[in-house]
Amino acid sequence: MAAVLTLCAGTMAVAGSDLYRIKVTVTGQGEANRIVGFAACLEDVLIKASGAQKLAGDRRLAAYKSKAKRFVTAFSYRDQFAGKPVRDEQGTRDRPYDLTVEFEESKIDDVLRAFGLRPWLAHRPRLAVFVEMEQGPRNYIVTSDGTQSDLQRDALLAAAEKRGMGIVLPSAAALAKSNITGAELRTAPFPALAPVAAEQGGEVVVVGRLVWDDRELGWATQWQMDWGGRMHRWQIRGVTFDEAFRRGIGGAAQVLSGNGDPVTRSISARRNKLH
Repeated sequence: MAAVLTLCAGTMAVAGSDLYRIKVTVTGQGEANRIVGFAACLEDVLIKASGAQKLAGDRRLAAYKSKAKRFVTAFSYRDQFAGKPVRDEQGTRDRPYDLTVEFEESKIDDVLRAFGLRPWLAHRPRLAVFVEMEQGPRNYIVTSDGTQSDLQRDALLAAAEKRGMGIVLPSAAALAKSNITGAELRTAPFPALAPVAAEQGGEVVVVGRLVWDDRELGWATQWQMDWGGRMHRWQIRGVTFDEAFRRGIGGAAQVLSGNGDPVTRSISARRNKLH
């Protein structure tokens, strides 16, 4: 199992002010959509800065989200369709933009303290992430270079950036050379994966399995990570793979940051569209 992993773009460690910067997709550049974007970013930046995935969906955040603009120091837009012609008036109004928001560190730290949390400023281990996807007869591992899983790779990298974590993913050629399949990944002992991860800079192995559920119209996901002398396991059902990856990477961050084990949850996929 030598040389299984290859380093992906966008895996540099997050530090300093980057912990207080977050990105979300909004429709247009109007004030109303921007306020909604600020609220979404506030929840994400609190999770990113602290490593506490458990803040996701916390009802106590509502009071802070309603005044999220007060915590913002700067923001900018990037047109996702830059260079493409505008076809009609609706296309101008509804054009998707990446809204990047920077928050005032001291104010975010104050909110965290109100929840009994603190910013996670210590070294963040780079995760070596092995993810198996199963949808009917299709079964594959998300790789750093395979076209079959390009959408999932991009979603994993986006999830890692949103949660302030660096990751490495396996390459398709190395998986084939080492005869690592989804079935083998389910039974491979972590001690066998850890040295391979270390060769490419991965410090902690995280293994995930996503199975499509037609009844829930979402992915049933299982995650596991060996850390602190024991195996940590968590699950989530009925979500998009984007949300599953955020929960997977976020769950690992929660354990590593000392904020406790992630909670197994079931969420309607219809409530977790990619924003």
